[in-house]
Amino acid sequence: MTTTPQATASEAAAAAETPPRGFARWVTYQRERFPLAAHGPLVLAFSFSAVSYSSLLRGAGLPPLKNIIVAFITAILFFFQLRVADEFKDFEDDSRWRPYRPVPRGLVKLPELAVLAGIGAAIQLALALWLAPGLTPFLLLVWAYMGVMTKEFFVSEWLKARPVVYLVSHMAIMPLIDLYATACDWRAAGAPSPPGLVWFLFVSFLNGVVIEVGRKLRAPELEEEGVETYTVLWGTKVAPTVWAAAVAATAACALQAARCIHFVVPDAILLAVLVALAVVTAARFTARPETKRAKWFEPVSGLWTLSMYLSLGALPRWLLR
Repeated sequence: MTTTPQATASEAAAAAETPPRGFARWVTYQRERFPLAAHGPLVLAFSFSAVSYSSLLRGAGLPPLKNIIVAFITAILFFFQLRVADEFKDFEDDSRWRPYRPVPRGLVKLPELAVLAGIGAAIQLALALWLAPGLTPFLLLVWAYMGVMTKEFFVSEWLKARPVVYLVSHMAIMPLIDLYATACDWRAAGAPSPPGLVWFLFVSFLNGVVIEVGRKLRAPELEEEGVETYTVLWGTKVAPTVWAAAVAATAACALQAARCIHFVVPDAILLAVLVALAVVTAARFTARPETKRAKWFEPVSGLWTLSMYLSLGALPRWLLR
């Protein structure tokens, strides 16, 4: 595995530029490490669908706007905090292998990111107390898991030697975030968690796997030394097959979730098309692992996740009204 000019040309160019100052450096950090234009729509779909699906399970009407806003702001702050946690966790490896990234190259500093993550936590707590104080235990649960996850559950070397366990343990944060988002409906309404919610949490976990694996599938010529992608770990045939299997497993759980709200047929039609797209994407790369084919995994993962959430939260609202 070698670093190639194609793999790092854009990052090297960014590192060679005159570093921006003031607020501009945070705009640069956001663009490189937490692009809101890409994350925002996905998190909004995730948040709205979680709140809406919960209310559909309860047979309630469209959730109040404030519930959706709290779920969205809290969720996007969760994902930012996860990014900050990664910056701390990966600092030594990034400094050695990826010095072009914003923190190693000195664009922003870890203490500054910690302050921003803390401000985000204060906003999350304030929103929880404003909407429904009963949300606080769920907020603390996500924070607690995030904290031990940042420390690699205090068994870092053991986890790194077991990539499947590592993946599962880190993706478990997704259903916890989703549980909080759904609680912005049922907990805020003073109701118990509705039956069938577990299928939506499974969908959330597996969608996390799809995105995580999909963003770490690369053609051999774009592999970087020190960067452990799934194509390095499992090869160019097994890795895309695992990704496609995760898509299929997500579809199976989504159909169970759709059954709970009596929306199986429309969801099945949409899922069949998307699963076919994923299978074709994986098969094409397996047959010929080229860069242009590898680049399809991340956008297809995003399209899959966005469509999946909308098919369980937004589409039923429109078709079943």
